[in-house]
Amino acid sequence: MSRARTIRIVEVGPRDGLQNEARILPVEARIDLIKALAETGLGTIEAGSFVSPRHVPQLAATAAVLAGLTLPPEVGLPVLVPNGRGFSDALTAGARSIAVFAAASECFSRHNIGRGIDQSLSDYRPIVAEARAKGLRVRGYVSCSLGCPYEGRIAPSKVVDVASRLAGMGCEEVSLADTIGVGTPDVARAMVAAVAQEIGISRIALHFHDTYGQALANVLACLDLGVTTVDSAVSGLGGCPYAPGASGNLATEDLVYMLTGLGIETGVDLRRLAAVGRAICSSLGTRPRSRAGQALSAGMAEEGAHV
Repeated sequence: MSRARTIRIVEVGPRDGLQNEARILPVEARIDLIKALAETGLGTIEAGSFVSPRHVPQLAATAAVLAGLTLPPEVGLPVLVPNGRGFSDALTAGARSIAVFAAASECFSRHNIGRGIDQSLSDYRPIVAEARAKGLRVRGYVSCSLGCPYEGRIAPSKVVDVASRLAGMGCEEVSLADTIGVGTPDVARAMVAAVAQEIGISRIALHFHDTYGQALANVLACLDLGVTTVDSAVSGLGGCPYAPGASGNLATEDLVYMLTGLGIETGVDLRRLAAVGRAICSSLGTRPRSRAGQALSAGMAEEGAHV
């Protein structure tokens, strides 16, 4: 199968990115971040999560974030829901797109959400059914698709099983997450190919963390399978608070730069995106983690020096 000519980027910075940052941003700053990301051309931006604020205080008040956004209807703003209470809160807040998450690792599932894989999937089934009946878009995540901090390497058959069950209950899209960023290109490609045989490549998204600097290489290895959706976070923010040692996500700037170089359309303005990355890192008190963003910043500074 040949590469897609257009890749849809799901920007996860305001959710998966912020959840693992030490500094907690106020609601207004989170709203401003999402608005700025939308202005770069990104069409799907995770707006937050309806998890307990005791567990993830960085994402508290996601309802207020949604209430403060007045973006065009074509901009998708999915929110993560861990259970029925989270789903109810998301509905009350007016969410039109949700995501549920299961793990390919039994140990990680129990550490992360206090439930085993089978129980978590059973709990999601009525949530997904109701969401679909109400016209909401539903995405499913499979955590630890390439490795687990407790179990080590995960067999592709386990990923296939969870992804197939999420798709079977009605998830329109299944994002395969290398939660701790241990995957390498051949292993990533084999895992994605195995899942694609069961649910089709058009329903698969890639969500690769960059702990060992392999995320871009892993995406590239999977493009020839026909993948059309890739998750990333502006400036490589975040990681997983329940995966010890996991560093940030694949940086959206780096992803856009690579895809543009391959002649693949993303609809994203890279320079504007890099500026958003610098701004959010300044607000968080961290250094930018995107290589492309840093290069563009240095280049713009050099251009300014010659004016």
